[in-house]
Amino acid sequence: MPPPSVLVDIERLRVGMFIQLEMGWMNHPFPTSNFRISSAEQIQVLRDLGVSQLRYVPSKSLVVDEGAPLASGDAPLPVVDEPSQPTSVQRDVEAEAPGVALSFADHHEVVQARCRARFNQAASLYAEVAQTVDSAPVAARAQVEALARADVAELLQSENYSVHLLTGITGQRQGNHCVNVMVLSLLLGRALGLGAQALEHLAVAGLLHDIGKIHLPAHIAQPGAPLSASDRRVYEEHVIRSVALAQRMGFGAEVLLAIGQHHEMADGSGYPRRVEAAQMSQFGKVLALVNRYDRLCNPLHGESSHTPHEALARLFAQERKRFDATTVLAAFIRLMGVYPPGSLVQLNDGRYARVVASNSQSPLRPLVLPFVAGVARCDAQVIDLGSNQEQGIRRSVKFDILSDEALEFFLPGQQLCYFFDRVQPADAAQEGVA
Repeated sequence: MPPPSVLVDIERLRVGMFIQLEMGWMNHPFPTSNFRISSAEQIQVLRDLGVSQLRYVPSKSLVVDEGAPLASGDAPLPVVDEPSQPTSVQRDVEAEAPGVALSFADHHEVVQARCRARFNQAASLYAEVAQTVDSAPVAARAQVEALARADVAELLQSENYSVHLLTGITGQRQGNHCVNVMVLSLLLGRALGLGAQALEHLAVAGLLHDIGKIHLPAHIAQPGAPLSASDRRVYEEHVIRSVALAQRMGFGAEVLLAIGQHHEMADGSGYPRRVEAAQMSQFGKVLALVNRYDRLCNPLHGESSHTPHEALARLFAQERKRFDATTVLAAFIRLMGVYPPGSLVQLNDGRYARVVASNSQSPLRPLVLPFVAGVARCDAQVIDLGSNQEQGIRRSVKFDILSDEALEFFLPGQQLCYFFDRVQPADAAQEGVA
């Protein structure tokens, strides 16, 4: 029997509510009709649907609508405030819900909501910068620098961190790609021992590496099929255009050089200048690797997508000469682990699962979301392999071996996005909860 739901006015929606859309999947942009709201952007999309009320399930929500009656048998749940800034979002689980011990599943949902909010904020900022950089480059610079400072400060506040897979992210694929490159470059930069100022420069370069695409025709900037030779030459101009825009914004040589080298390769096969490893900056080597990794997972030009595990394997086995293999690539493989978030695996009990988060403390025992026939994705339970020693990963697998039901569960065609969250004592306490 499905859990009871109640009606809530559209204006009372809040992050953390589990809602049920009573409309066909073609009438809304979300990957499923039943889900927990994770960002203010999703609330705005729901309001734009033109409905006055929605159904929400109190028993599956992390917040309750205090103005609506609870369904029979439901008790009030802890209230999780909607985030306003990336550095102060639901920072302390105990402070969010005094006296309430969140289950492992609820704690995971809180962390996911936190990561989604920060990812969406960065993607929204990128979209705003893309619109205003020509007319107000100095103001755009201030926005980007503020975001970079906040994310670096967040990353450096804890010795350990987790990397979370975010699926169902709405918005422009190009902006999401730039945020992915920024996030993964930051994590790789930290793994390489960079200091705060260097990390801020790297974050800026990661976010703006493709900004020059705003001056290209859409079919060239984001091609869905292989480009002709002439269009390919135009496409490659985005590197120089990106450097020019970043220069107008007033960024220094380190940022400009990194942006200019994000398509260069250590073996001289890249563009626009075909420089080799000795002529590349450390930032340029980082961006070139991370950009390639994300394009393997979220491809352009009609190419086939790779799972993150497959992407890492390809970089190491087939493309290692194109990168700084001994330092940058080796650090990236250690950072992402054997099973990066988004990888598809088979567990020891035979079930297929997707890695949804990795932990720098336990790279071989990530958090996974298993597929169980007949169980909807919104009802599936995340397993922390770090605290469940009886369960483990048998092997990495490809999507083409899955049944149609499993494919629908894992949504392999969706863009994979990432954000990090620092591991705190409150998080560590949750690891023992199965």
